[in-house]
Amino acid sequence: MPFAQGIHYSFQQPKETNPSRPPLILIHGAGGSFLSFHPYLRRLQGETIYAPDLPGHGKSESEGRRSIEDYADDIARFMDDLHIESAVIVGLSMGSGIALTLALKYPNKVKALAVMGGGAKLRVAQSTLEHVGNPETFEATVETINRACFSSHASEELVVLSKKSMLSTGPSVLLGDYLACNQFDVTAQLDRIQIPTLILCGTEDVMTPPKHSQYLKDHLPNAQLHILEQTGHMLTLEQPEMVAKLLKQFLDELPPLS
Repeated sequence: MPFAQGIHYSFQQPKETNPSRPPLILIHGAGGSFLSFHPYLRRLQGETIYAPDLPGHGKSESEGRRSIEDYADDIARFMDDLHIESAVIVGLSMGSGIALTLALKYPNKVKALAVMGGGAKLRVAQSTLEHVGNPETFEATVETINRACFSSHASEELVVLSKKSMLSTGPSVLLGDYLACNQFDVTAQLDRIQIPTLILCGTEDVMTPPKHSQYLKDHLPNAQLHILEQTGHMLTLEQPEMVAKLLKQFLDELPPLS
């Protein structure tokens, strides 16, 4: 798979591209990778899609960051390197914070947003911050975090694979991600984001409960909210077909690029 600005990414481009159709950039969450998005989403029919591994994650180079804004700057440079003028930014969990920050800091680069398992703030429990960066307590902390990311309806195989992926990120990068999330707060700036926004959340999301998505819906001027039943925080893996369906409907309603 290709790299740009040291960032590894998966790429899909349909045989017949529509220049008026904006590409998608899928941004994963803390301790994740492009694999946090099910193939149904990375290969959404008829869409041009980039799914990067953030710095320090997956196969990407460099170090992980310790602020959401730094990650947003990385994605902006990634877009410049690939000559992507404007895109629909799809963010999961920490990726939702990166998406919102991109819309605020680089509004010309963002055609629309899809915020999944997100919020205007992404607070992290103090106990997590104290233990996730310690190699002696790292694995046990990841076990607790990962279990909390899925609903009671998720398959054990899915939970195990997700834990393996998060463990591969390592204590330093995962701690940096959670420090970045804990400092993130755009509550006072949401009214500046006027672009179309799709908000998705699971009813059993205990990491960013539905009230956070409802707050976004109430404070973003051009947003729609869908709450998925029997679904946890990792809705892109638990309910990929429904997420893909709702995302496709949202994309079809967007005005074409000029």
